[in-house]
Amino acid sequence: MDHPLHQFRFCPKCASSQFEENNEKSKKCAACGFVYYFNSSAAVVAVIENTKGEILVARRAKDPAKGTLDLPGGFIDMHETAEEAVRREVGEETTLRVTSSEYLFSIPNIYVYSGFEVHTVDLFFRCFVGDFHGLQPHDDVSELQFIPPDKLSPANFGLTSIRQGVEKLLRDYKHTKRPQ
Repeated sequence: MDHPLHQFRFCPKCASSQFEENNEKSKKCAACGFVYYFNSSAAVVAVIENTKGEILVARRAKDPAKGTLDLPGGFIDMHETAEEAVRREVGEETTLRVTSSEYLFSIPNIYVYSGFEVHTVDLFFRCFVGDFHGLQPHDDVSELQFIPPDKLSPANFGLTSIRQGVEKLLRDYKHTKRPQ
């Protein structure tokens, strides 16, 4: 297995080619001493239910996993909390306004973008919206639909962490009654 920073050949501080593996998650520049640690990027995932208990599912309009199912969400921007990010991402992808959110769980993932493996930790939130008026796919979403939990198939979700998250949600649905 390649080092997670194998594509980083030059020191980002001094541009030296003496940028070498330091340990399993960092590289160190032999020229200037700079050490770069490769850490996970944070992302958010929204679990939104309508009054019938159906879950809002998106279809990906872009790669990776174009055309597969997904849940609304995306990367957390710098200087943004996870709660702010989930509100922003839901708004960008669905036009819905999140009124409150509740943290559920997290799952690590590898998100391949432009040929680069971005290690992420995906934070799943149950999101509540005031109403579903104006629900429209936007940004990197081509379609939105509500699906009852008993009709969800994790195999239809293209991103590994989302598939694992849907599996966990479905296990939890079997053991608890959802609030309406």
